Amino acid sequence: MEVFIEAAIKSVIVFGLLLTVTIFLVWIERKVVADMQNRVGPNRAGPWGILQTVADGIKLIFKEPITPRMVQFGLYLAAPIAALIPALLIFLVIPIGRPFTLGDRVIDMAGTDLNIALLYILGFSSMAVYAVVLAGWSSGSKYPLLGAVRASAQMISYEAAMGLALVPVIIWTGSTSLTAIVTSQQAPFAVDWLPSWLPAWNLVLIPSFVIFFIAGVAETNRAPFDLVEAESEIVGGYHTEYSGFRFAMFFLAEYINIFNISALTVTLFLGGWDGPFFGPHFLQFWLLPPLYFLAKTLALVVVFVWIRASVPRMRYDQLMSFGWKQLIPVSLAWIVLFSVFQAIRQFGMPWA
Repeated sequence: MEVFIEAAIKSVIVFGLLLTVTIFLVWIERKVVADMQNRVGPNRAGPWGILQTVADGIKLIFKEPITPRMVQFGLYLAAPIAALIPALLIFLVIPIGRPFTLGDRVIDMAGTDLNIALLYILGFSSMAVYAVVLAGWSSGSKYPLLGAVRASAQMISYEAAMGLALVPVIIWTGSTSLTAIVTSQQAPFAVDWLPSWLPAWNLVLIPSFVIFFIAGVAETNRAPFDLVEAESEIVGGYHTEYSGFRFAMFFLAEYINIFNISALTVTLFLGGWDGPFFGPHFLQFWLLPPLYFLAKTLALVVVFVWIRASVPRMRYDQLMSFGWKQLIPVSLAWIVLFSVFQAIRQFGMPWA
Protein backbone atom coordinates (compact mmCIF):
# COMPACT_ATOMS: atom_id res chain seq x y z
CA MET A 1 0.00 0.00 0.00
CA GLU A 2 2.86 2.36 0.82
CA VAL A 3 4.27 1.86 -2.67
CA PHE A 4 1.00 2.97 -4.29
CA ILE A 5 0.70 5.99 -1.98
CA GLU A 6 4.28 7.02 -2.78
CA ALA A 7 3.66 6.61 -6.53
CA ALA A 8 0.44 8.65 -6.33
CA ILE A 9 2.13 11.47 -4.43
CA LYS A 10 5.03 11.57 -6.88
CA SER A 11 2.66 11.61 -9.87
CA VAL A 12 0.70 14.55 -8.44
CA ILE A 13 3.92 16.45 -7.71
CA VAL A 14 5.28 15.83 -11.23
CA PHE A 15 1.98 16.87 -12.83
CA GLY A 16 1.86 20.07 -10.78
CA LEU A 17 5.52 20.82 -11.49
CA LEU A 18 5.06 20.45 -15.25
CA LEU A 19 1.98 22.68 -15.33
CA THR A 20 3.73 25.33 -13.23
CA VAL A 21 6.89 25.15 -15.32
CA THR A 22 4.87 25.58 -18.52
CA ILE A 23 3.54 28.91 -17.24
CA PHE A 24 7.10 30.09 -16.66
CA LEU A 25 8.37 28.73 -19.99
CA VAL A 26 5.82 30.66 -22.03
CA TRP A 27 6.55 33.80 -20.00
CA ILE A 28 10.32 33.33 -20.40
CA GLU A 29 9.95 32.87 -24.15
CA ARG A 30 7.88 36.02 -24.54
CA LYS A 31 10.23 38.07 -22.38
CA VAL A 32 13.47 36.81 -23.97
CA VAL A 33 12.18 37.25 -27.53
CA ALA A 34 10.88 40.71 -26.63
CA ASP A 35 14.26 41.70 -25.20
CA MET A 36 16.09 40.42 -28.28
CA GLN A 37 13.71 42.34 -30.56
CA ASN A 38 13.75 45.52 -28.43
CA ARG A 39 10.15 45.12 -27.28
CA VAL A 40 8.52 45.17 -23.84
CA GLY A 41 6.72 41.84 -23.77
CA PRO A 42 3.90 40.99 -21.35
CA ASN A 43 3.83 43.44 -18.42
CA ARG A 44 0.18 43.91 -17.42
CA ALA A 45 -1.21 40.70 -15.90
CA GLY A 46 0.55 40.08 -12.61
CA PRO A 47 4.08 41.12 -11.60
CA TRP A 48 6.25 41.53 -14.73
CA GLY A 49 3.36 40.07 -16.75
CA ILE A 50 3.89 36.57 -15.39
CA LEU A 51 0.15 35.88 -15.11
CA GLN A 52 -0.41 36.57 -18.82
CA THR A 53 0.06 32.86 -19.53
CA VAL A 54 -2.53 32.00 -16.88
CA ALA A 55 -4.97 34.42 -18.50
CA ASP A 56 -4.35 32.85 -21.91
CA GLY A 57 -4.91 29.38 -20.48
CA ILE A 58 -8.21 30.39 -18.86
CA LYS A 59 -9.29 31.94 -22.16
CA LEU A 60 -8.57 28.73 -24.06
CA ILE A 61 -10.38 26.59 -21.49
CA PHE A 62 -13.60 28.60 -21.78
CA LYS A 63 -13.35 29.29 -25.51
CA GLU A 64 -16.00 27.57 -27.61
CA PRO A 65 -14.61 24.48 -29.36
CA ILE A 66 -15.42 24.42 -33.07
CA THR A 67 -15.75 20.97 -34.64
CA PRO A 68 -15.63 20.76 -38.46
CA ARG A 69 -18.27 18.65 -40.19
CA MET A 70 -15.96 16.14 -41.86
CA VAL A 71 -13.92 15.06 -38.81
CA GLN A 72 -13.54 11.50 -37.57
CA PHE A 73 -14.82 12.56 -34.16
CA GLY A 74 -13.32 9.83 -31.94
CA LEU A 75 -9.82 10.08 -33.39
CA TYR A 76 -10.17 13.86 -33.58
CA LEU A 77 -10.61 14.00 -29.80
CA ALA A 78 -7.99 11.31 -29.12
CA ALA A 79 -5.17 13.14 -30.95
CA PRO A 80 -4.55 15.94 -28.41
CA ILE A 81 -4.75 13.41 -25.57
CA ALA A 82 -2.20 11.23 -27.36
CA ALA A 83 0.07 14.27 -27.62
CA LEU A 84 -0.22 15.32 -23.96
CA ILE A 85 -0.07 11.99 -22.10
CA PRO A 86 3.42 10.90 -23.34
CA ALA A 87 4.76 14.39 -22.55
CA LEU A 88 3.59 14.01 -18.96
CA LEU A 89 4.83 10.43 -18.59
CA ILE A 90 8.35 11.05 -19.91
CA PHE A 91 9.31 13.30 -17.00
CA LEU A 92 8.40 10.59 -14.46
CA VAL A 93 11.75 8.80 -14.95
CA ILE A 94 14.01 11.89 -14.81
CA PRO A 95 15.69 12.32 -11.39
CA ILE A 96 15.63 15.91 -10.14
CA GLY A 97 17.61 15.42 -6.93
CA ARG A 98 19.49 13.08 -4.63
CA PRO A 99 17.78 10.01 -3.17
CA PHE A 100 17.08 10.39 0.53
CA THR A 101 16.09 8.10 3.40
CA LEU A 102 12.72 8.43 5.10
CA GLY A 103 12.48 5.99 7.96
CA ASP A 104 13.61 2.66 6.55
CA ARG A 105 12.73 3.56 2.94
CA VAL A 106 14.98 5.10 0.29
CA ILE A 107 12.98 7.69 -1.68
CA ASP A 108 14.15 8.50 -5.20
CA MET A 109 13.70 12.10 -6.38
CA ALA A 110 11.99 10.84 -9.51
CA GLY A 111 8.59 9.42 -10.32
CA THR A 112 10.17 6.01 -10.71
CA ASP A 113 13.67 4.64 -11.22
CA LEU A 114 13.53 2.39 -14.28
CA ASN A 115 16.60 0.43 -15.33
CA ILE A 116 15.44 0.88 -18.94
CA ALA A 117 14.60 4.58 -18.62
CA LEU A 118 16.20 5.59 -21.93
CA LEU A 119 14.20 2.95 -23.82
CA TYR A 120 11.07 4.08 -21.97
CA ILE A 121 11.68 7.68 -23.06
CA LEU A 122 12.36 6.74 -26.69
CA GLY A 123 9.20 4.63 -26.74
CA PHE A 124 6.93 7.36 -25.42
CA SER A 125 8.53 10.09 -27.52
CA SER A 126 7.81 8.04 -30.64
CA MET A 127 4.12 7.99 -29.71
CA ALA A 128 3.95 11.72 -30.42
CA VAL A 129 4.05 10.82 -34.13
CA TYR A 130 0.70 9.04 -33.76
CA ALA A 131 -0.85 12.16 -32.23
CA VAL A 132 0.33 14.26 -35.17
CA VAL A 133 -0.87 11.78 -37.79
CA LEU A 134 -4.25 11.28 -36.10
CA ALA A 135 -4.80 15.02 -35.76
CA GLY A 136 -4.07 15.66 -39.42
CA TRP A 137 -5.99 12.72 -40.85
CA SER A 138 -9.07 12.96 -38.61
CA SER A 139 -9.58 16.68 -39.27
CA GLY A 140 -11.10 15.98 -42.68
CA SER A 141 -9.11 18.72 -44.42
CA LYS A 142 -6.19 18.55 -46.82
CA TYR A 143 -4.12 21.23 -45.09
CA PRO A 144 -3.85 19.48 -41.70
CA LEU A 145 -3.21 16.21 -43.56
CA LEU A 146 -0.26 17.74 -45.47
CA GLY A 147 1.09 19.15 -42.21
CA ALA A 148 0.75 15.77 -40.49
CA VAL A 149 2.54 13.90 -43.29
CA ARG A 150 5.58 16.10 -43.29
CA ALA A 151 5.55 16.35 -39.48
CA SER A 152 5.67 12.58 -39.14
CA ALA A 153 8.54 12.35 -41.66
CA GLN A 154 10.45 15.02 -39.75
CA MET A 155 9.92 13.43 -36.35
CA ILE A 156 10.87 9.94 -37.53
CA SER A 157 14.09 11.13 -39.19
CA TYR A 158 15.31 13.18 -36.23
CA GLU A 159 14.22 10.54 -33.73
CA ALA A 160 16.65 8.18 -35.43
CA ALA A 161 19.49 10.66 -34.89
CA MET A 162 18.41 11.16 -31.27
CA GLY A 163 18.51 7.42 -30.61
CA LEU A 164 21.94 7.08 -32.22
CA ALA A 165 23.26 9.94 -30.06
CA LEU A 166 22.33 7.93 -26.94
CA VAL A 167 24.45 4.91 -27.89
CA PRO A 168 27.80 6.45 -26.76
CA VAL A 169 26.15 7.49 -23.48
CA ILE A 170 25.10 3.90 -22.82
CA ILE A 171 28.57 2.60 -23.76
CA TRP A 172 30.30 5.17 -21.54
CA THR A 173 28.09 4.75 -18.46
CA GLY A 174 27.16 1.09 -18.90
CA SER A 175 23.51 1.68 -18.03
CA THR A 176 20.18 2.86 -19.42
CA SER A 177 18.97 4.03 -15.99
CA LEU A 178 18.98 7.82 -15.66
CA THR A 179 19.75 7.59 -11.95
CA ALA A 180 22.80 5.44 -12.70
CA ILE A 181 23.88 7.84 -15.47
CA VAL A 182 23.76 10.82 -13.09
CA THR A 183 25.63 8.82 -10.42
CA SER A 184 28.36 7.87 -12.91
CA GLN A 185 28.97 11.56 -13.61
CA GLN A 186 29.92 12.13 -9.96
CA ALA A 187 32.84 9.69 -10.07
CA PRO A 188 36.37 11.01 -10.77
CA PHE A 189 37.47 11.13 -14.40
CA ALA A 190 39.12 7.97 -15.67
CA VAL A 191 40.64 9.85 -18.60
CA ASP A 192 44.18 11.09 -17.91
CA TRP A 193 44.32 13.78 -20.57
CA LEU A 194 41.36 15.77 -19.18
CA PRO A 195 42.08 18.47 -16.54
CA SER A 196 41.32 17.35 -12.99
CA TRP A 197 39.44 20.58 -12.20
CA LEU A 198 36.68 19.83 -14.69
CA PRO A 199 33.42 18.44 -13.24
CA ALA A 200 33.04 14.73 -13.89
CA TRP A 201 30.20 15.13 -16.33
CA ASN A 202 29.96 13.43 -19.73
CA LEU A 203 32.22 16.03 -21.33
CA VAL A 204 33.93 13.47 -23.55
CA LEU A 205 30.57 13.02 -25.29
CA ILE A 206 30.35 16.53 -26.77
CA PRO A 207 29.39 15.24 -30.27
CA SER A 208 26.56 13.23 -28.71
CA PHE A 209 25.47 16.31 -26.77
CA VAL A 210 25.34 18.46 -29.92
CA ILE A 211 23.55 15.80 -31.99
CA PHE A 212 21.06 15.03 -29.23
CA PHE A 213 20.20 18.68 -28.62
CA ILE A 214 19.75 19.45 -32.34
CA ALA A 215 17.54 16.37 -32.74
CA GLY A 216 15.62 17.44 -29.63
CA VAL A 217 14.92 20.86 -31.12
CA ALA A 218 13.61 19.16 -34.26
CA GLU A 219 11.57 16.62 -32.25
CA THR A 220 9.78 19.42 -30.41
CA ASN A 221 9.07 21.19 -33.74
CA ARG A 222 10.85 24.35 -32.70
CA ALA A 223 12.59 26.89 -34.92
CA PRO A 224 14.42 26.47 -37.22
CA PHE A 225 12.65 23.10 -37.60
CA ASP A 226 9.10 24.40 -37.04
CA LEU A 227 7.85 23.48 -40.51
CA VAL A 228 5.13 21.39 -38.86
CA GLU A 229 3.16 24.58 -38.23
CA ALA A 230 4.59 26.96 -40.81
CA GLU A 231 1.70 29.41 -41.03
CA SER A 232 2.96 30.96 -44.25
CA GLU A 233 2.87 27.59 -46.04
CA ILE A 234 -0.03 25.42 -44.82
CA VAL A 235 -2.10 27.63 -42.50
CA GLY A 236 -1.40 26.14 -39.06
CA GLY A 237 -0.20 22.61 -39.71
CA TYR A 238 -1.74 19.45 -38.32
CA HIS A 239 -3.76 21.27 -35.62
CA THR A 240 -5.36 23.82 -37.96
CA GLU A 241 -8.87 22.55 -37.17
CA TYR A 242 -8.40 22.58 -33.38
CA SER A 243 -9.54 25.39 -31.11
CA GLY A 244 -10.21 26.07 -27.45
CA PHE A 245 -9.07 23.50 -24.91
CA ARG A 246 -8.29 20.94 -27.62
CA PHE A 247 -5.68 23.28 -29.09
CA ALA A 248 -4.45 24.10 -25.57
CA MET A 249 -3.53 20.43 -25.08
CA PHE A 250 -1.26 20.52 -28.15
CA PHE A 251 0.19 23.82 -26.95
CA LEU A 252 0.80 22.40 -23.47
CA ALA A 253 2.41 19.23 -24.84
CA GLU A 254 4.84 21.29 -26.94
CA TYR A 255 6.15 23.29 -24.00
CA ILE A 256 6.29 20.28 -21.68
CA ASN A 257 8.35 18.50 -24.34
CA ILE A 258 10.74 21.47 -24.48
CA PHE A 259 11.23 21.14 -20.72
CA ASN A 260 11.58 17.35 -21.04
CA ILE A 261 14.27 17.57 -23.72
CA SER A 262 16.17 20.20 -21.73
CA ALA A 263 15.90 18.12 -18.53
CA LEU A 264 16.99 14.97 -20.34
CA THR A 265 19.98 16.75 -21.89
CA VAL A 266 21.02 18.00 -18.46
CA THR A 267 20.66 14.51 -17.00
CA LEU A 268 22.65 12.78 -19.73
CA PHE A 269 25.46 15.26 -20.35
CA LEU A 270 25.56 18.03 -17.72
CA GLY A 271 25.57 16.07 -14.48
CA GLY A 272 21.86 16.22 -13.73
CA TRP A 273 21.39 17.54 -10.19
CA ASP A 274 25.13 17.44 -9.50
CA GLY A 275 26.93 20.62 -8.45
CA PRO A 276 29.08 22.15 -5.69
CA PHE A 277 27.48 21.11 -2.40
CA PHE A 278 28.06 22.97 0.85
CA GLY A 279 26.34 23.81 4.10
CA PRO A 280 24.17 21.67 6.37
CA HIS A 281 22.66 18.31 5.48
CA PHE A 282 19.26 19.83 4.60
CA LEU A 283 20.89 22.19 2.09
CA GLN A 284 23.01 19.50 0.44
CA PHE A 285 20.35 16.81 0.10
CA TRP A 286 17.04 18.67 -0.20
CA LEU A 287 17.54 22.15 -1.57
CA LEU A 288 20.67 22.44 -3.73
CA PRO A 289 20.24 19.36 -6.01
CA PRO A 290 16.77 20.37 -7.35
CA LEU A 291 17.95 23.98 -7.68
CA TYR A 292 21.00 22.92 -9.73
CA PHE A 293 18.81 20.69 -11.89
CA LEU A 294 16.23 23.43 -12.55
CA ALA A 295 18.91 26.08 -13.18
CA LYS A 296 20.66 23.95 -15.81
CA THR A 297 17.35 22.98 -17.42
CA LEU A 298 16.10 26.57 -17.62
CA ALA A 299 19.45 27.61 -19.13
CA LEU A 300 18.85 25.14 -21.99
CA VAL A 301 15.26 26.37 -22.33
CA VAL A 302 16.65 29.86 -22.87
CA VAL A 303 18.86 28.39 -25.62
CA PHE A 304 15.68 27.03 -27.25
CA VAL A 305 14.20 30.53 -27.18
CA TRP A 306 17.45 32.13 -28.34
CA ILE A 307 17.51 29.83 -31.39
CA ARG A 308 13.90 30.70 -32.19
CA ALA A 309 14.60 34.44 -32.06
CA SER A 310 17.80 34.36 -34.15
CA VAL A 311 17.78 31.44 -36.64
CA PRO A 312 15.55 31.55 -39.75
CA ARG A 313 13.27 28.66 -40.63
CA MET A 314 14.70 25.97 -42.92
CA ARG A 315 13.06 24.80 -46.13
CA TYR A 316 11.58 21.33 -45.94
CA ASP A 317 14.12 19.82 -48.34
CA GLN A 318 16.94 21.36 -46.27
CA LEU A 319 15.43 19.96 -43.09
CA MET A 320 15.17 16.39 -44.41
CA SER A 321 18.56 16.55 -46.09
CA PHE A 322 20.20 17.76 -42.87
CA GLY A 323 18.62 14.93 -40.90
CA TRP A 324 19.28 11.98 -43.23
CA LYS A 325 22.43 13.09 -45.07
CA GLN A 326 24.33 14.86 -42.30
CA LEU A 327 23.07 14.27 -38.78
CA ILE A 328 22.54 10.48 -39.02
CA PRO A 329 25.86 9.77 -40.87
CA VAL A 330 27.75 11.91 -38.35
CA SER A 331 26.02 10.00 -35.53
CA LEU A 332 27.06 6.65 -37.00
CA ALA A 333 30.64 7.82 -37.54
CA TRP A 334 30.81 9.11 -33.96
CA ILE A 335 29.54 5.75 -32.62
CA VAL A 336 32.31 3.92 -34.51
CA LEU A 337 35.03 6.33 -33.34
CA PHE A 338 33.83 6.27 -29.75
CA SER A 339 33.59 2.46 -29.75
CA VAL A 340 37.21 2.25 -30.94
CA PHE A 341 38.25 4.77 -28.27
CA GLN A 342 36.44 2.83 -25.55
CA ALA A 343 37.96 -0.48 -26.71
CA ILE A 344 41.48 0.99 -26.63
CA ARG A 345 40.78 2.54 -23.22
CA GLN A 346 39.69 -0.79 -21.76
CA PHE A 347 41.90 -3.31 -23.54
CA GLY A 348 44.89 -1.22 -24.68
CA MET A 349 46.44 -0.92 -28.10
CA PRO A 350 46.15 -4.17 -30.06
CA TRP A 351 49.71 -3.82 -31.38
CA ALA A 352 51.26 -2.95 -28.01
